[in-house]
Amino acid sequence: MSGGTSNALAPFRRLTVKIGSALLVDGKTGKLRTQWLRALAADIAALKAEGRDVVIVSSGAIALGRRLLKLDAVSLLLEESQAAASAGQIALSQAWAETLGEHGIVTGQILITPNITEERRYYLNARTTIETLVSLGAVPIINENDSVATAEIRYGDNDRLSARVATMIEADCLVLLSDIDGLYTAPPSKDPSAIHLSEVSAITPSIEAMAGGAASHLSRGGMTTKIEAGKIATQAGTAMIIAKGTEEHPLKALTEGGKHTLFHPVQSRAQARKRWIMGTLEVAGALHVDAGAVRALQTGKSLLPIGVTKVKGEFLRGDAVSILDPEGREVARGLAGLDSEEANLVKGKKSQSVIELLGLGHRAELVHRDNMVLLSAAEAAAT
Repeated sequence: MSGGTSNALAPFRRLTVKIGSALLVDGKTGKLRTQWLRALAADIAALKAEGRDVVIVSSGAIALGRRLLKLDAVSLLLEESQAAASAGQIALSQAWAETLGEHGIVTGQILITPNITEERRYYLNARTTIETLVSLGAVPIINENDSVATAEIRYGDNDRLSARVATMIEADCLVLLSDIDGLYTAPPSKDPSAIHLSEVSAITPSIEAMAGGAASHLSRGGMTTKIEAGKIATQAGTAMIIAKGTEEHPLKALTEGGKHTLFHPVQSRAQARKRWIMGTLEVAGALHVDAGAVRALQTGKSLLPIGVTKVKGEFLRGDAVSILDPEGREVARGLAGLDSEEANLVKGKKSQSVIELLGLGHRAELVHRDNMVLLSAAEAAAT
């Protein structure tokens, strides 16, 4: 897919785009590359006009903050990096809001630390916030919360953060805009005979070796972290593209046949999510439902409290729960929208009563359809 006239983004409806500091901030002056950002904003507006969802993972806060706070040292102390991130994040958010605002697009800022994508309750909250922003036509701008993160609790690079975000919101494709136009058989700066790979069907040890070896959790930047991000994304059913982002209109270039490397997903998103809910999460409790609720679930509806007859076990919001029919057979499994105490309080009640009992801030669904896997008759018999 490199070269030619093919539109690399054509198959994808929901994109997560990661932008590195070197693309946004001029390395010599420490100033924002305003013209480049304006061109990128035009690309994003064009994609949204085609009906695509776009979520941005943007580096650049520390790089901008250094100049604002006149921190000129080559390497900063942790507390200086945190201060730079704090000052720079405001400038970064303002820049995104202004440039996308020129196209009538609203932005929303979300700062993330690793626990948000690793712990289920935080994961569900962050996912809902991003989904709501996207559904309202906004573009979420996501960054690591470097102003409070310590070395021990950092992702360490926005490549992996963007992969976590892409899988969390079930993006079709993660686009890593970089200073290189994809993966080569060897680092091209060291080996002039290195060959560009336009497609990678699976990330194997030989592919990792081309990137300079398997990435460790401590490594930052470079091709190794991009391949590590690719492993996270493709295993969860999200494709990944590495493309050069240094020139203006990098996303438009991808739609016009620009050179890149496409990493194919290992499985579909639906398969990946089903495997995650069914296989990797320990079931913490059970919800017994009536026949009407079973029929509603089978037509793609969420599980509402009115259809629940009994709550078993102790669980927290975000824990995996079994959904059992009147005969006690498991018909679905999903992530609880309420904890077991709240579920017991609202079972059998109408949605309006739920809001009255729990307050306006609570969602009415006990298990949302987006967080549920329906079991076939054969699967139900086997469980």
